[in-house]
Amino acid sequence: QVQLVESGGGLVQAGGSLRLSCAASGSISSINAMGWYRQAPGKQRELVATITGGGSTSYVDSVKGRFTISRDNTKRTAYLQMSSLKPEDTAIYYCNVDLWGWGSGRNVLWGQGTPVTVSS
Repeated sequence: QVQLVESGGGLVQAGGSLRLSCAASGSISSINAMGWYRQAPGKQRELVATITGGGSTSYVDSVKGRFTISRDNTKRTAYLQMSSLKPEDTAIYYCNVDLWGWGSGRNVLWGQGTPVTVSS
């Protein structure tokens, strides 16, 4: 069984920083793309950042220059370093991982979500 565990959310003042982590565990053969989404109250879930297996990254325009996505393949973990946080970054953040499991084939998994609240 494969699962994702997120950590690192919390309450921070505007201008502050947080780092989110998303660790994959279980019977995993390989991990493809890893990404972070967020969903603010009353809004649709949106893609924030992605990183491919080769390390290429992409970001939604609203976080460019402030957020950095990275991954540690040895730890099967994705990170989202968030800096210069703004109140509009307040949301539940979800990681999303595309991976191959031993015996289970391709899986696209979601983390449980971690809340980020930015106060003004």
